[in-house]
Amino acid sequence: MTRFYIKFKKNPLTTPTDPAEQVKLWMTLLGNVKKDLASGGLTDWGDGVDIKEGYCISELDEEKLHTLMLKYVPFILFDIKPVLTVDQVMESIQRVVRAQSH
Repeated sequence: MTRFYIKFKKNPLTTPTDPAEQVKLWMTLLGNVKKDLASGGLTDWGDGVDIKEGYCISELDEEKLHTLMLKYVPFILFDIKPVLTVDQVMESIQRVVRAQSH
């Protein structure tokens, strides 16, 4: 199962300048985050204390993850990378060692 590390940044070009509108937008987006966490679409989520960027983790397949991320566009910008667990990395290293010893 593929896990994805998703780094996100809030898009300053789509952030309302009116404070009340900002609160409305962010609370709507955070409501979506809570739903995605509850449904398992996201398995972890965190916002940086600088309030500009954060991260989340997902174990959805690429197509479902793409669909999930679309609800946040254009307000959030994403950098998404597949990541390996420690066990997967160790197995990968062991495969290289086995291949080199033959």
